[in-house]
Amino acid sequence: MPAHSSHGEAQQRRGSWRNMFKSKTGVVGLFLLLIIILLSLAAPYIAPHDASKANIAQKLLPPAWAEGGTWEYALGTDGLGRDIWSRILYGSQVSLIVGFSAVIISGIIGIVLGLLAGYYGSWIDAIIMRVTDAFVAIPTILFMMLFMFVLGEGIGTLIFVIGITGWVSYTRLVRSEVLSVRERDYVRAARVSGAKTLRIVGIHILPNIISSIIVIATINVGRVIISEAALSFLGLGIQPPAVSWGGMLSDGRQYLATSWWVATLPGLAITITVLAIIFVGDWLRDWLDPKLK
Repeated sequence: MPAHSSHGEAQQRRGSWRNMFKSKTGVVGLFLLLIIILLSLAAPYIAPHDASKANIAQKLLPPAWAEGGTWEYALGTDGLGRDIWSRILYGSQVSLIVGFSAVIISGIIGIVLGLLAGYYGSWIDAIIMRVTDAFVAIPTILFMMLFMFVLGEGIGTLIFVIGITGWVSYTRLVRSEVLSVRERDYVRAARVSGAKTLRIVGIHILPNIISSIIVIATINVGRVIISEAALSFLGLGIQPPAVSWGGMLSDGRQYLATSWWVATLPGLAITITVLAIIFVGDWLRDWLDPKLK
């Protein structure tokens, strides 16, 4: 390869990395998400108290900055005297594990079905899209509740249930993208030259739709975190003594009028996490989409 060509590619890469950090919301989102992940990983070492241990003598203590609060319980305690900061830390582990794991499952299912429907078309496309329409016709939360009733409780079941009910958005997106890409000249040329289907999909189609997949995947991580919180709030998700943000919201709803922090602070944790993930998704879309460069 000529030296000037190599130098040009190096400059292009440096420019691409510089452009990556121009988005203020993206950088803020990435920073917040990294902090949340680090706190989640460090929870066993930095949590000041046992997240599941009740201490009735210290119940409903306000946060340290409020009257009657103490820095021993910086964010206060709940109705059983459990430290809210420690519970938020451990709850982040559940939310992130469920969020990323379920998105991987639903993403694999949805991408494969979308590729099959978009690339092959015909009766394969018709069957997949009719199944997709059937899933869309029924609210996802009802599917989740039904599966949880049948399969039982537990984090593994929760990941599986959310994963197998969240593939529809991937399938529709990937199908529409593939329908557009498969008719382009370079895909036709590869097909005419005798390239195998896996090679065409892996080299010519997927790289051109990956930015859209990343966006929908990151948004869906936030959606999954909310779904987990909703199921736990309804008593169908993570069960005590395990800690989840949805369970904390459920425990704190009866104290909203008198002890706002019990439900508000885990709700704030959910909001910040979901917003950070959405910011990162939009940031990656802008950076990876060749049309925006």
